[in-house]
Amino acid sequence: MRFHYAILATLFACSPNHSEMSMTASRADPAAYSAEVQAAYGRVRAATSAYHTLDSAVAVGYAAVVPACISDSTHGAMGYHHLNRRYVDKDVILEQPEFLLYERKPDGKYVLNGVEYVVPYRFWPKDSVPPKLLGRDMNKSDALQYWYMHMWVWTNNSAGLFADWNPEVKCG
Repeated sequence: MRFHYAILATLFACSPNHSEMSMTASRADPAAYSAEVQAAYGRVRAATSAYHTLDSAVAVGYAAVVPACISDSTHGAMGYHHLNRRYVDKDVILEQPEFLLYERKPDGKYVLNGVEYVVPYRFWPKDSVPPKLLGRDMNKSDALQYWYMHMWVWTNNSAGLFADWNPEVKCG
């Protein structure tokens, strides 16, 4: 079974109820977390700092175009998810997020907001214990057939550093 992001993103974006994506109550400020999380936050920022320009991300394998900006009328948005298929496997490597999360601003500027890590069920079955990232269980999405976790490293998220939705991010 191949991982088809375009189909999954369209399925998710068209879904009338994003009930699987929770508003995880977590702290927004990385300084409020353990030394491990703070160090990881710095590592992710260092690893993704070159991707503020989408062309730089495309040059290393991230998708140039994605079908939709994922948003929720109540909780905010996740943004445009640019996938690097080379990173989709059973491993979660902080410096190699599967998705880069972008937002198109009203002035047309494309802004990097965060990252998303995923482990498809074909690599880590949905009926097993969740994979962990930074001591936290990854979230489960049966609709998308993968475990996932967001990390908002470039845009503050009042809902939390690891929350799914970011009220500061907008689509359109």
